[in-house]
Amino acid sequence: MLLPKASALFLCALAALANARVPNRGRGLHFPRQAENDGLQNIVTWDEYSLLINGNRVNVWSGEVHPYRMPVQSLHLDVFQKIKALGFNAISAYFFWGIHEGKRGEISFEGFRDLQPFFDAALKAGLYVIARPGPYINAETTGGGFPGWGTHTEGLWRTSNTSYVEAYTGYMKAIGAQFAANQITNGGPIILVQVENEYSGFQPPFTEDFTYESDLKSVLRSVGVTVPLTVNDAWPGGHFTDVDIYGYDSYPNGFNCGQPNDWLPGAVDSTEYFFGAHLQYSPQSPNAVFEFQGGAFDPWGGFGYEDCAELLGPEFERVFYKNEFAMSTTMLNLYMLFGGTNWGGIAHPGVYTSYDYGSAIAEDRTLREKYYELKLQANFRAVSPAFLTTRPMNIFATQGSFTGNQALKTTQVLDVVGNKTGFYVVRQVDASTTAVQTYTLTLSTSIGSLTIPTIGGSLALNGKDSKIHVVDYSAGSTTVLYSTGEILTWATIDQRDVILVYGNAGELHETAFKFTSAVPTATVVSGTGAIKTKVLAGNSLVLQYQTTGQTVVEVGNVLLYILDRANAYQFWVLHPPTTGAFAQFSTQNPILVKGGYLLRSVTTAGGVLALTGDLNTTTPVSFEIIAPAAFQAATFNGAKLALGKTRYGTLTAQKTATLPAVTLPNLAALKWKTADSLPEIQPQYSDAQWTVANHTTTINPTPANTSVVLYAGDYGFHTGNILWRAHFTATGAEKGFEVAVQGGSAFGFSVWLDATFIGSWEGDAVQSVFNATFPFTAALKSGTAHVLTILQDHMGNEENWEAAGEDFKTPRGILSYDFTGSPTTNVSVWKVAGNLGGESFADDTRGPLNEGGLFGERQGWHLPGFDDSAWATGAPTTGLAHAGVSFFRTTFALNIPAGVDYPLALVLTNATTNPLFRAQLYVNGYQFGKYVNHIGPQTSFPVPQGILNYNGANTLAVSLWAAGASGARLASLALKVTAKVESSMAPVVNQPATPWVRRSNAF
Repeated sequence: MLLPKASALFLCALAALANARVPNRGRGLHFPRQAENDGLQNIVTWDEYSLLINGNRVNVWSGEVHPYRMPVQSLHLDVFQKIKALGFNAISAYFFWGIHEGKRGEISFEGFRDLQPFFDAALKAGLYVIARPGPYINAETTGGGFPGWGTHTEGLWRTSNTSYVEAYTGYMKAIGAQFAANQITNGGPIILVQVENEYSGFQPPFTEDFTYESDLKSVLRSVGVTVPLTVNDAWPGGHFTDVDIYGYDSYPNGFNCGQPNDWLPGAVDSTEYFFGAHLQYSPQSPNAVFEFQGGAFDPWGGFGYEDCAELLGPEFERVFYKNEFAMSTTMLNLYMLFGGTNWGGIAHPGVYTSYDYGSAIAEDRTLREKYYELKLQANFRAVSPAFLTTRPMNIFATQGSFTGNQALKTTQVLDVVGNKTGFYVVRQVDASTTAVQTYTLTLSTSIGSLTIPTIGGSLALNGKDSKIHVVDYSAGSTTVLYSTGEILTWATIDQRDVILVYGNAGELHETAFKFTSAVPTATVVSGTGAIKTKVLAGNSLVLQYQTTGQTVVEVGNVLLYILDRANAYQFWVLHPPTTGAFAQFSTQNPILVKGGYLLRSVTTAGGVLALTGDLNTTTPVSFEIIAPAAFQAATFNGAKLALGKTRYGTLTAQKTATLPAVTLPNLAALKWKTADSLPEIQPQYSDAQWTVANHTTTINPTPANTSVVLYAGDYGFHTGNILWRAHFTATGAEKGFEVAVQGGSAFGFSVWLDATFIGSWEGDAVQSVFNATFPFTAALKSGTAHVLTILQDHMGNEENWEAAGEDFKTPRGILSYDFTGSPTTNVSVWKVAGNLGGESFADDTRGPLNEGGLFGERQGWHLPGFDDSAWATGAPTTGLAHAGVSFFRTTFALNIPAGVDYPLALVLTNATTNPLFRAQLYVNGYQFGKYVNHIGPQTSFPVPQGILNYNGANTLAVSLWAAGASGARLASLALKVTAKVESSMAPVVNQPATPWVRRSNAF
């Protein structure tokens, strides 16, 4: 995913020049492509309009989910069922090379790295999978997905360089074999496999490496991947086009979460050239956007993900996703739909522990309002097959079109195969405006040109809004002549066409039907809304109404639901499963249900509808069930519903959720134990088992400016805290120590001379390297031996967005040092310590990125079962009174009942007294929080069930690094419920929490 900041700024400028680079359709550059089924399989095919599966056109609307950002395997199904309930039919997923091959040559798909539960959950939920293995992924992931050992592997990566090819081949073959076993041709959910990622920018003087591209495809094909191969260009730039389906990315509203109400005036216009570029580079495949903005990342020192969710909220979705509809984008993937957590050392330096991303599904798996807006659009696309063969007809001639209002743009999107249906996408010229514009539409229909509203009045479009009006639209046996009220969905139930239309509260709209015989009477059968009617030519009837509340109208064979947006949000479209491996993929026999926080599924047997879903309030929830008359009984999560019936034949019921109170431990009142986690500064400490930093050469593109290489990566340490020790003999002239340390954005470091603290660079949100001088507090006696100890934070490796660049090798460690006042002082030996074992990491259960180099981590103090009985009593809210590091441990039990989903978070408050500190939070050995008090912004750290044992014992450990001489403490630490939901989610199975055993090689 995503470009680095500089490249993102470049693309903003590029977008501003969109009009200057509109492709000439007659002179488009067409690259050679593979056949539409490549001769390898015939299940997943494509043409210039859409993807086809088993010969049927498919609207691919997917959302990005990363398996490695949710280590609890049994929770994948919950997330996927929520995505399925949206009306989506696919997910897209990056796979992270660095966690599968933490040590070169040792590739693991075990534990949380096992991909089979992820694929099985997608299949069970009824979602296709677009698999994106890299080898490079970006994704705000440390090293952009490259393994840490790549930092000391020679050669230019993301090229056909032999050393790089040798590095990635084992991983790509291994993960490719996993894909082959789970592709649709073998009964699995994988329909597409992406090759590389955003292979669009190149470090000068290098350019696109076609051999590299060919080699990657060959590796995947060699292990049995037969489904189409795809690529995501960072913008429609014509890179890596020799794949089956070419696609591109777009993040048009930027990442300024600090001003969530500010949009760029031309943000939508910046994407209007995309369809022309698609025709230039990929005319024989569908218009595919494999990453479209679903939220935004937030950096250290940022504003928090709730602001990102507002910036990219329901209004953004209404404008920008409907514009993708206007571009006939029949393959659309939102990045992210569920972000998850950068637990351990997953993150690159540009982001913090949370990867919530402001997504529709929040980090704690709760649903934001934007989820419900997405549901409206996804359900509409799912019942609009005419969209799959459309083309935008008037790109760059949209202003004032069809409305005569120069403040509006209307894109005409016509079905060029069926030659009947038209979609008219209306938006504001100024995307940033909050003004309301009124308009009428003059449209061609099957009965001639009409000016709409035909009964009188005008339509209205709010600022930051967009609408899709339809013409000659088929809904079962009914032809909708036109509708300005947006269609949510339709279903034919017992030979009656049920159609749902919606608008903002109080808006004026019209819907017209075309009949084959006499025009029937329209009758309001429910609700208080008034309608006006008018008969048009061709046996057509217009209904004019306001979208307020819910009004139901019978018009002949049509049952029309007129809804405001709040009521529209409450509807769910469910499909009973069929049989066989793809039972959950059925789109037949829809059942519509209004009500509930989440409805997951419906099954049918013996005249009973068995609904499953979630409720988040103890106020009785009213349901309306639109189903065939054969069903006269229903259950909700297994409990029988008492059913009523409306005058127009639908079923009604109520359900009251049970949200039991739970008692959570008061963390402040627990018995905490503490121990010093920086014994390295004590005179009796021996570093004999440390790694000697004695390399005199490095392949790193940053030449060493020291007598030996002091880059942690060169010694196999790629995550968490790093410690350095410099042994030297004093000349007596030393006044202090000057050192430049590099650790990535928001890093910090502290320095001790022997046992004396001499200072810290506490860090800020921006600087990734800092040069500081620390005066010695007393003169050193000539000939005496001393040790300097440097504790630094490693914030993750940089990404490597530019191919043939080496940004991910940017060192973490010491770039230069000097003894002020004594240039002749020499360090006799440098030593370095990181996570125990380095690339041969000690804890295989939690993987290569969970632990850093703190003494407590090396000893395993964060693990369950460690005997801390000999430790002193002390809590992290008491902290330590001096610069240094302390470890704290406690245990507690949880007893949360079954049948509910109560996500929990560890919540801190910002400390203003002695604020310069860093803390890490470990739950049952898993590091689920990295907190930097004076930088922020994150203070709430969700910990999923399955990492937390909801019915048993838990171990909580905290490392606290005080960077100031007066020490530090946590202002508070609490375990809090972030939501209460009565849930039908599948039982959660705890992830393995391998307990402590004595580590014979710990030091």
